Amino acid sequence: MRLRALLETEALGLRLLGGEDELDRTVRGVMTTDLRDPSRYLSGGELVLTGLAWRRNSADSEPFVRILASAGVAGLAAGEAELGDIPDDLVSACRRNRLPLFAVNEDVAFATITEYVVRQVSGERAGDLAAVVDRHRRLMTSGPAGGGPDVVLDLLTTDLDLRAWVLSPTGRQIAGAGEPLAAGVCAALASEHLAAVRTGRRGPHRISIQGITYSLFPIRGHGRVAGGAAARDVRESVLSDWLLAVEADAGDWPAERLDLLQGVTQLIAVERDRRDAARTVRRRLAQEVLELVQTGAPPAEIAARLRVAAPVLLPGLGAAPHWQVVVARVDWDGGDIPGGPVAQSLLEEILIDPSLSGPEPSDRIAVAHAGDEAIALVPLPSLSGDTGEAGGPDTALHADALLASVREPLQAGLADDGRLTLGVSAAVHSAEGLRGALEEARHARRVAAARPGRVCAAGHHELASHVLLLPFVPDDVRRAFTARLLDPLRDYDRRHRAELIPTLEAFLDCDGSWTRCATRLHLHVNTLRYRVGRIEQLTGRDLSRLEDKLDFFLALRMS
Repeated sequence: MRLRALLETEALGLRLLGGEDELDRTVRGVMTTDLRDPSRYLSGGELVLTGLAWRRNSADSEPFVRILASAGVAGLAAGEAELGDIPDDLVSACRRNRLPLFAVNEDVAFATITEYVVRQVSGERAGDLAAVVDRHRRLMTSGPAGGGPDVVLDLLTTDLDLRAWVLSPTGRQIAGAGEPLAAGVCAALASEHLAAVRTGRRGPHRISIQGITYSLFPIRGHGRVAGGAAARDVRESVLSDWLLAVEADAGDWPAERLDLLQGVTQLIAVERDRRDAARTVRRRLAQEVLELVQTGAPPAEIAARLRVAAPVLLPGLGAAPHWQVVVARVDWDGGDIPGGPVAQSLLEEILIDPSLSGPEPSDRIAVAHAGDEAIALVPLPSLSGDTGEAGGPDTALHADALLASVREPLQAGLADDGRLTLGVSAAVHSAEGLRGALEEARHARRVAAARPGRVCAAGHHELASHVLLLPFVPDDVRRAFTARLLDPLRDYDRRHRAELIPTLEAFLDCDGSWTRCATRLHLHVNTLRYRVGRIEQLTGRDLSRLEDKLDFFLALRMS
């Protein structure tokens, strides 16, 4: 289809702001994004839809437009819901780069435009899909008239006699037509799909379970077309993308029927991206609380932020909830794939009760990521008649239970080069306890990391060490203790670049072994002895004494 056709469709509510001479460009697909640099997801010919969340000031428009123009997109459509009128700097940037620009009326959902483009582009190849979508204009809209993925699956059943289900990467059923699948079947389907993706097999993937054949189609986020998977490392998305399971053998399908299902996955991907975007507020709340906790903010300030978070995560709750902290980390061999975003998306999925259908329970989960770890702030409302423990026995999270039903799919997705470790804190009822809960969850995750296996978890009840005591040391005592021991070393490192602090950490990690420590630091033993001697001289301590070793160890942990 041509860009010109978009203007001729009044229902789309598009207004041309520039690029009159470029309206004969061919549109080959559609992508919705608010990334500052979406180039890795572009293959050329897309109509790009954006809500302008990437724009912080006028200087951001030119780089964004230049990226789109270099990727060969057909045009850009910007929504007016976020900023009202489209900024002049964006209009000017599009004119300079000869990129057609449309304004999208705030009353028009991006899903409506996506539906129209997918229907037009797929029409010649899959007339049955065009007919289905044409009869059901409410497909994938977010308003009260829409039904989300369930509407698509109902249409597949009624119009094409295909039973289908949308599953998360952990095997949780998100939507389905007819009777839900058994939990074991869902887990097996998800495992087969993830294993096929990790080994690079082309879809659809087929599997037979209890005499029934299922065909599995990936539902990729970020509005990517089916051929765009090679644009990035598959490990960045394999543990977050949904899949479509169809009760049929697609091996003998004609090309038109395969095109039909690919079009359906693109429609469902719109809902996948919309629901992911809806988590932005909860993620931001978790990030703000986490930053306050980690920077040692006063408990009153943290409590104020928690009071803001509670109504968002638990609307209608009368009393302040209790809280638990869950820390997860995904590590890939080689370390070239950032683990934080993967762990964040995965933790949001793991914390949903697998027995619940649909993604709505995720509204109770706020997950941030810092570096390679993801940190979840989970509210636990007090229940009447509980045992007095924070959160009550029926609501508190348990490490083993979190992974019990998702271990099989996760192991398939992590394959032989990935690892998930997870730690769960005890429940706390106040801001004062949140810092301790965070340290407790982190230490529990380190306990899990010391165990064999690709998927490991540990809970607070497994901890029995100094870590349980450190969170309750007053902040001023912490600062005085660490400053007395470590400040002389830090000052010396700043002046001489001597790396005394890293040397001290390695020496303690190696249990005072000169040989192992020198090997780890790639130093001669005599150089190591010189550095340790300098540490002892600057601090007046003796690293051959257990008491002094313990003091240094605690100071490093509290710093």
